[in-house]
Amino acid sequence: MNKKRLIGLTGSIGTGKTTVSNYLKHIYQLPVLDADIYAREAVQVGSPILSKIFDRYGSSLELPDGTLNRKRLGEIIFQDQSQRQWLEQQIHPYVRDRFQSQLEIIIDPTIVLVIPLLFEANLTNLVTEIWVVSCLPQQQLRRLIERDNLTLKQASVRINSQFPLQEKVARADIVLDNSSTLEGLLKQVDLALYRGEGETRRGGDAEN
Repeated sequence: MNKKRLIGLTGSIGTGKTTVSNYLKHIYQLPVLDADIYAREAVQVGSPILSKIFDRYGSSLELPDGTLNRKRLGEIIFQDQSQRQWLEQQIHPYVRDRFQSQLEIIIDPTIVLVIPLLFEANLTNLVTEIWVVSCLPQQQLRRLIERDNLTLKQASVRINSQFPLQEKVARADIVLDNSSTLEGLLKQVDLALYRGEGETRRGGDAEN
């Protein structure tokens, strides 16, 4: 039996991971598993992890509908590394379990795992190859400020909370340069995908 091709798609915040994952999902019709979705599941109303967060930080993080005030939590964890580490210790095991359970049931030969904290959370053993989306530092900063309506200081703190982008690039099997045009980025994705087993077909013609 052929081994599955498990693409670990990562980068740094604001470099363009979502653009690449959406392209792989909609154009190549590859199954995409997203760590951010699992992380949100981990803190849904009634979850044990959400209860731990409220116990630790109090009701100021609970919105009127019982959901988590993610913006306020972000302000806390990005200002204090020890608080961020505590939160990650709660969420990362849940995310790993969700990935593993999905990988057991998906039969497609190529699967994309979008994991922003692939290195930080020590999840590299889940994938067979690592793709890092990169761009120029000033582009990353500008995109993050515009996307999340952050101040320069807030954006810088979020970027600096992750492994340096160049360190991720050094550990990548494939580097996707998102410092130029969208067309150029997607062409790189095409080439990277076809470096694999040749089992994926452009435009949704993959075998069922």
